[in-house]
Amino acid sequence: MPVPQDMEFFIDPGRCIGCQACVQACTECDTHKGQAMIQLDYIDRANSTQTAPVVCMHCESPTCAEVCPADAIKRTGDGVVQTARKSHCIACNNCVLACPFGIPKMNTRMNLMMKCDLCYDRTSVGRKPMCASVCPSQALFYGTREEIEKLRPRSRPVNQFQFGGQTVTTKVKVLVPREARVEHLDVTAALYAPPVGQSMPAPDPFATTLSTEETAQ
Repeated sequence: MPVPQDMEFFIDPGRCIGCQACVQACTECDTHKGQAMIQLDYIDRANSTQTAPVVCMHCESPTCAEVCPADAIKRTGDGVVQTARKSHCIACNNCVLACPFGIPKMNTRMNLMMKCDLCYDRTSVGRKPMCASVCPSQALFYGTREEIEKLRPRSRPVNQFQFGGQTVTTKVKVLVPREARVEHLDVTAALYAPPVGQSMPAPDPFATTLSTEETAQ
């Protein structure tokens, strides 16, 4: 059975509390039992404990599948990008290097690329993904657009991400403030932005004086 078209996966990074419940639940998924296909990343570890969940975004045009020479990665008709098929995967790491979100992970012990497949064994029969079913803060939410609009009236979903000149459209949506004037999230531009709530460090006056004196000499 396909995943119901009215059911969508939403990520609300600001609600993540770093409890790791999603990571532990993911290890219980029947398709990759014992291996977590989700991770928590620290936003600015030197200054904050804030984390954000990282899952496969299930791109409409998945780069991982496009660069796979063995045709091991397939996108289903309902938009779910599957993990690599064991019978086809040659462990070349092309997908690992090509994914703009850094999602695929190579299991060197098994010589197999493994990644989130939206708990296809569950979602294809109308059940929630393991991670969304246990998230206590609903940073990971699986449901209809109407449900998320009711729960997050001050947020709206975005599913377009800019990587330089490439726009990537995904099945998974990220929630942003409703008043934010963005139609897509520019991922590469964020690499050069100062951390949220902080300014760039001011120049050291002592170092500036030394530099001026050296120049004069």
